[in-house]
Amino acid sequence: MTEASRPDIRARWRIALTLVMVVAGSLHFIATDAYISIMPGYLPWHRELVYISGVFQIAGGIGLLVPGTRKLAGWGLIALYIAVLPANINMALYNIQPGSFTIPLTLLWARLPLQLVFIYWAWYASRPGG
Repeated sequence: MTEASRPDIRARWRIALTLVMVVAGSLHFIATDAYISIMPGYLPWHRELVYISGVFQIAGGIGLLVPGTRKLAGWGLIALYIAVLPANINMALYNIQPGSFTIPLTLLWARLPLQLVFIYWAWYASRPGG
Protein backbone atom coordinates (compact mmCIF):
# COMPACT_ATOMS: atom_id res chain seq x y z
CA MET A 1 0.00 0.00 0.00
CA THR A 2 1.47 3.33 -0.98
CA GLU A 3 1.76 6.32 1.33
CA ALA A 4 -0.93 8.19 -0.64
CA SER A 5 -3.45 5.32 -0.47
CA ARG A 6 -2.92 4.42 3.17
CA PRO A 7 -5.93 5.32 5.32
CA ASP A 8 -5.21 8.29 7.54
CA ILE A 9 -5.00 6.97 11.07
CA ARG A 10 -4.93 10.46 12.61
CA ALA A 11 -8.24 11.35 10.91
CA ARG A 12 -9.83 8.18 12.27
CA TRP A 13 -8.63 8.92 15.80
CA ARG A 14 -9.88 12.49 15.41
CA ILE A 15 -13.34 11.29 14.40
CA ALA A 16 -13.39 8.77 17.24
CA LEU A 17 -12.49 11.45 19.80
CA THR A 18 -15.13 13.74 18.34
CA LEU A 19 -17.76 11.04 18.82
CA VAL A 20 -16.61 10.33 22.37
CA MET A 21 -16.66 14.03 23.28
CA VAL A 22 -20.06 14.73 21.72
CA VAL A 23 -21.62 11.75 23.50
CA ALA A 24 -19.89 12.53 26.81
CA GLY A 25 -20.78 16.22 26.55
CA SER A 26 -24.41 15.38 25.78
CA LEU A 27 -24.57 13.20 28.87
CA HIS A 28 -23.86 16.30 30.96
CA PHE A 29 -27.34 17.49 29.95
CA ILE A 30 -29.06 14.09 30.11
CA ALA A 31 -27.59 12.82 33.42
CA THR A 32 -26.73 16.15 35.04
CA ASP A 33 -27.30 14.96 38.60
CA ALA A 34 -24.80 12.11 38.19
CA TYR A 35 -22.11 14.63 37.25
CA ILE A 36 -23.12 16.99 40.04
CA SER A 37 -22.73 14.14 42.54
CA ILE A 38 -18.99 13.80 41.82
CA MET A 39 -18.20 17.51 42.12
CA PRO A 40 -15.93 18.44 45.03
CA GLY A 41 -17.71 20.46 47.68
CA TYR A 42 -15.25 23.34 47.47
CA LEU A 43 -16.27 24.15 43.89
CA PRO A 44 -19.16 26.59 43.45
CA TRP A 45 -22.04 26.39 40.95
CA HIS A 46 -22.04 22.64 40.44
CA ARG A 47 -24.90 22.51 37.95
CA GLU A 48 -23.50 25.39 35.92
CA LEU A 49 -20.02 23.86 35.82
CA VAL A 50 -21.47 20.55 34.64
CA TYR A 51 -23.32 22.33 31.83
CA ILE A 52 -20.28 24.43 30.91
CA SER A 53 -18.02 21.37 30.78
CA GLY A 54 -20.60 19.59 28.62
CA VAL A 55 -20.69 22.50 26.18
CA PHE A 56 -16.90 22.57 26.00
CA GLN A 57 -16.72 18.81 25.43
CA ILE A 58 -19.16 19.04 22.54
CA ALA A 59 -17.54 22.18 21.08
CA GLY A 60 -14.04 20.73 21.46
CA GLY A 61 -15.03 17.50 19.78
CA ILE A 62 -16.68 19.25 16.86
CA GLY A 63 -13.83 21.76 16.67
CA LEU A 64 -11.41 18.91 15.98
CA LEU A 65 -13.17 18.30 12.68
CA VAL A 66 -12.67 21.86 11.41
CA PRO A 67 -9.10 22.48 10.22
CA GLY A 68 -9.25 26.15 11.23
CA THR A 69 -10.23 25.36 14.83
CA ARG A 70 -8.51 21.99 15.24
CA LYS A 71 -5.45 23.19 17.16
CA LEU A 72 -7.49 25.42 19.50
CA ALA A 73 -9.99 22.59 20.05
CA GLY A 74 -7.18 20.21 20.96
CA TRP A 75 -5.70 22.61 23.51
CA GLY A 76 -9.19 23.35 24.82
CA LEU A 77 -9.88 19.66 25.36
CA ILE A 78 -6.54 19.23 27.11
CA ALA A 79 -7.43 22.11 29.44
CA LEU A 80 -10.84 20.55 30.03
CA TYR A 81 -9.34 17.17 30.94
CA ILE A 82 -7.15 18.90 33.49
CA ALA A 83 -10.06 21.00 34.79
CA VAL A 84 -12.29 17.97 35.45
CA LEU A 85 -9.55 16.04 37.23
CA PRO A 86 -10.64 17.25 40.70
CA ALA A 87 -14.10 15.73 40.14
CA ASN A 88 -12.55 12.44 39.05
CA ILE A 89 -10.24 12.44 42.07
CA ASN A 90 -13.18 13.26 44.35
CA MET A 91 -15.12 10.38 42.85
CA ALA A 92 -12.29 7.92 43.53
CA LEU A 93 -11.40 9.24 46.99
CA TYR A 94 -14.94 8.97 48.30
CA ASN A 95 -16.10 6.05 46.14
CA ILE A 96 -18.95 8.15 44.76
CA GLN A 97 -21.34 6.10 42.70
CA PRO A 98 -23.22 8.27 40.24
CA GLY A 99 -26.50 6.91 39.00
CA SER A 100 -28.05 3.56 39.74
CA PHE A 101 -25.12 1.27 38.97
CA THR A 102 -21.97 0.48 40.92
CA ILE A 103 -18.51 1.15 39.54
CA PRO A 104 -15.75 -0.86 41.26
CA LEU A 105 -13.38 1.35 43.22
CA THR A 106 -10.42 0.02 41.24
CA LEU A 107 -12.03 1.37 38.05
CA LEU A 108 -12.60 4.76 39.67
CA TRP A 109 -8.87 4.93 40.43
CA ALA A 110 -7.94 3.55 36.99
CA ARG A 111 -9.89 6.41 35.45
CA LEU A 112 -7.35 8.92 36.76
CA PRO A 113 -4.37 7.87 34.62
CA LEU A 114 -6.82 7.49 31.74
CA GLN A 115 -6.95 11.29 31.73
CA LEU A 116 -3.36 11.20 30.45
CA VAL A 117 -4.50 9.00 27.57
CA PHE A 118 -7.21 11.52 26.71
CA ILE A 119 -4.71 14.39 26.92
CA TYR A 120 -2.42 12.62 24.47
CA TRP A 121 -5.36 11.68 22.26
CA ALA A 122 -6.50 15.32 22.04
CA TRP A 123 -2.97 16.46 21.27
CA TYR A 124 -2.51 13.79 18.60
CA ALA A 125 -5.93 14.36 17.02
CA SER A 126 -5.40 18.12 16.83
CA ARG A 127 -2.09 17.95 14.96
CA PRO A 128 -2.01 18.70 11.23
CA GLY A 129 -2.70 15.87 8.87
CA GLY A 130 -5.75 14.01 7.76
